[in-house]
Amino acid sequence: MTSRRALPALATVREAVARYLGVLAVFALSACSAEDRATPPHEVRELAGSPQAQQYRKKLEDQLRATVNAYAKDTPLTLSLLTINDVCAGGKARKLFFQDGDDRYKIRCDMRATAYFGAGPHRIGDVLDGILAGCDRAQKTPDPLDTIPFRHGPDGRSSLVDYYRGVGPNPNSPSTLEPSYLYADRQRLTWDTLRSSRKTLVADTVCRDDDPPVVRCLREPAGRTVDDIRKQHGMVFKLEISNIDYYIVSKKGTIIVPR
Repeated sequence: MTSRRALPALATVREAVARYLGVLAVFALSACSAEDRATPPHEVRELAGSPQAQQYRKKLEDQLRATVNAYAKDTPLTLSLLTINDVCAGGKARKLFFQDGDDRYKIRCDMRATAYFGAGPHRIGDVLDGILAGCDRAQKTPDPLDTIPFRHGPDGRSSLVDYYRGVGPNPNSPSTLEPSYLYADRQRLTWDTLRSSRKTLVADTVCRDDDPPVVRCLREPAGRTVDDIRKQHGMVFKLEISNIDYYIVSKKGTIIVPR
């Protein structure tokens, strides 16, 4: 190829490279837009402490407390310790691959509650029957958090009561481990095993550091422990209500209320 022919070809290559670099520059600038950046810590704290966040936070906390109190009022369980943990996390920077949704919001806040109840180990059959009866009496609502979700019925829970009263077999199978939990919707109720040779005891769940309004860790009463409850009552029941989103702000600034 002569030098005269090479020069136009070289110019074409340079133009193509310039266009490519221009596209990259535009993409880089767009990636730095507010909607594509990770939410800075100061903005996360500001949003977490906003009146809107406080409103939705209180609403969900009141509802969680109402659920826990339903067990205390309508069952033989004695409420002895309540922990509430809520966390507000900032959104991540825009992701081109392996997207999981955490780059679509400025902030997302969720809350969970864990309650510990005391009960007498020699009357666990009556206690479980009382829990199921409390659900039977509860008014049915479309929101599963408003009531106890475990009831008598054809799902085998009545046979669980018979098993602990000593008048029926293991409802799961004679060869399986002692049943020690009930699960429905967002609620999980577990208790200390009594009949197994190797005991499984309810453990204390310690929530994260307390740094409101971004992280809250309430423990009522503060000095109470699961071991204290077990020493006083004989055994422990643990109610866990799983994480529930209550306040989300999209990257575009739209407030999303999941519930």
